[in-house]
Amino acid sequence: MIIPKTREEIELMRESSLLVSKTLGMLATELKPGITTLQLDKMAEEFIRDHQAVPGFLGLYGCPSSILTSVNEQIVHGLPNNRPIEEGDIVSVDCGVLKNEFYGDHAYTFEIGEVAPETKKLLQITKESLYIGISEFKAGNRVEDVGNAIQKYTEAAGYGVVRELVGHGLGRKMHEDPEMPNYGKRGRGKLFVEGMVVAIEPMINLGTKNIKQLKDGWTIITADKKPSAHFEHNVALIDGKPELLSTFSYIYEALGIVSTEEVAFRKQPLVLS
Repeated sequence: MIIPKTREEIELMRESSLLVSKTLGMLATELKPGITTLQLDKMAEEFIRDHQAVPGFLGLYGCPSSILTSVNEQIVHGLPNNRPIEEGDIVSVDCGVLKNEFYGDHAYTFEIGEVAPETKKLLQITKESLYIGISEFKAGNRVEDVGNAIQKYTEAAGYGVVRELVGHGLGRKMHEDPEMPNYGKRGRGKLFVEGMVVAIEPMINLGTKNIKQLKDGWTIITADKKPSAHFEHNVALIDGKPELLSTFSYIYEALGIVSTEEVAFRKQPLVLS
């Protein structure tokens, strides 16, 4: 059952989402060759708690960490460990917080130094597909309209779209209805309703769409061990249109990137603080 949020609840969710955004921005300054994902996890937990919130992942379904860090062929749910990050890696950092009784949850795939050109292109196309999908989150559309848009764009570039892992509704629970797949047929799935909030998160592979789970019971990798990219935003349906609750702007500020990709999904300019 889809649970629409009031405007007041959406504003509380915006606070939660933006704290995730700020956490990812902080980590962006630390993601360099030599650092371990366990070190990043500790930094994230301290940052979240210092901002009067609790890590949304820690303990959820038995998760042992505050962030999930997926490197190279790891798609999602990679557990932080002591392996130093290396030049040329890509690292997807997925983070959640619980604040004001509501969750925020989004992800970004970072480039560590110079990455292979084909991997860089994968990240570009995957991030572009996220906004293409968000554009379909509007009054009159249905769940698979979003997935279909993401699928068509990424498969046209020759990439594999993961089927077993999907986006989701978001609210007082980390995972609410509806599931938001990154594939589908137009006109199918649940109808979008005013006030709903979702996490849209394409997970796109350089090669096959097929996946494997490691023995740790968490980490999901590509079956052919080629790189995978993961980008995620939290989006509310307000006045029939998609509005971003999260932002990559803190990441871009940390990395010196200039971007206008989020402008279309904001009613007013975002002021970083």
